[in-house]
Amino acid sequence: MTTLDRPADLLPVDPDLFRSLLRRQASTVTVVTAAARRPEPTGPGRDVGPVRAGFTATSFTSVSLTPPLVSFCLGVTSSSWPVLDRAEHVAVHLLGAEQTEVARIFATSGIDRFAAHRAWAPGPFGVPLLDGVLARLLCRVVHRVPAGDHVLVIAEPLALGPGLDGDPLVHHRGGYTTAQTRVPA
Repeated sequence: MTTLDRPADLLPVDPDLFRSLLRRQASTVTVVTAAARRPEPTGPGRDVGPVRAGFTATSFTSVSLTPPLVSFCLGVTSSSWPVLDRAEHVAVHLLGAEQTEVARIFATSGIDRFAAHRAWAPGPFGVPLLDGVLARLLCRVVHRVPAGDHVLVIAEPLALGPGLDGDPLVHHRGGYTTAQTRVPA
């Protein structure tokens, strides 16, 4: 019997312990971008273009192959949530091992992330597409599911961009790392 087999090793869930345990899970780092119409009419001479948002996400996962579906989560207090709440389309970008600065920029609050990271261009539906990534998925949002203080966004990939070949950027224990040793599945 291992120590984990004993019920005495199970502790009540509290926010700090929960967060500490989740930091042990390694996950691929992605940047999700979106564009949506402005929430209110603009006045004469004001910019009438769409409003953009982008954020670093480590909650990206595949959901289904038939039909193809992916998901990611976003906190409802995030500065990106108002755009994601209205966006019909998003792009998910899988970051490479050398893109820690891109991940940091899109994880930073209170800045214009698209001015800080200029390697992007407007894509279909006005969705910003980042350059130099391992892969890119242009998706249509199909569901938004409230989940505690987050929303689970489920999206259908409409177009794929294989991007560059390389190792992924990984988030583990509160920092960025890479997959250093390949082990056959």
